[in-house]
Amino acid sequence: QVQLVESGGASVAPGESLRLSCGASGSIGSIPTIAVMGWYRQAPGKQRVLVARMTTEGTTNYADFVKGRFTISRDNIKKRVFLQMNSLEPEDTAVYYCNVEKSRYGPELWGQGTQVTVSS
Repeated sequence: QVQLVESGGASVAPGESLRLSCGASGSIGSIPTIAVMGWYRQAPGKQRVLVARMTTEGTTNYADFVKGRFTISRDNIKKRVFLQMNSLEPEDTAVYYCNVEKSRYGPELWGQGTQVTVSS
């Protein structure tokens, strides 16, 4: 079964930066060429929420709590998506999940998550 795999999570101090990466765990051909890719996060005891998403054409959507601190980008050839996170705050502590949205081109896909911890 095709899955996504994330990397880049770590424990950092407030104000620091991290860059998350995501791609297919197997053949990249399993990710549709036309696909909305994005990042969600789930903090302890809370629901999973959208952080940012990006269409193949480059249209982006961000959650309000991003406040211009996070930037999503993607490599359409390698079918990878990235999340640059700057000025991290303790409230950003969560498991971050990569997502490919369900479409007529393919099913929804999720990664296993990568832990981001922000503490002093």
